[in-house]
Amino acid sequence: MKVKVEVTDTYGGEANYSWVKRKELDLMNTLSNYSIVRRVKKEIGWSGQRCLTVDYGDMIELRPYGVCQVAFISFAN
Repeated sequence: MKVKVEVTDTYGGEANYSWVKRKELDLMNTLSNYSIVRRVKKEIGWSGQRCLTVDYGDMIELRPYGVCQVAFISFAN
């Protein structure tokens, strides 16, 4: 399964996109969403950082506490 990740800054709580970092990861299909979030956090350097996680079904949003950034994890076949 291909997982696309976008990390960007926020302004007023909304994604700002004044800068953006994009990554694409190839992960096993059998991983849970929890495992996917842990692997993505490790890849973007947020390991150990507490985040508000929202699962939209086809996308997961990560918002780290105390940091004006957001990460979007989307799934591609």
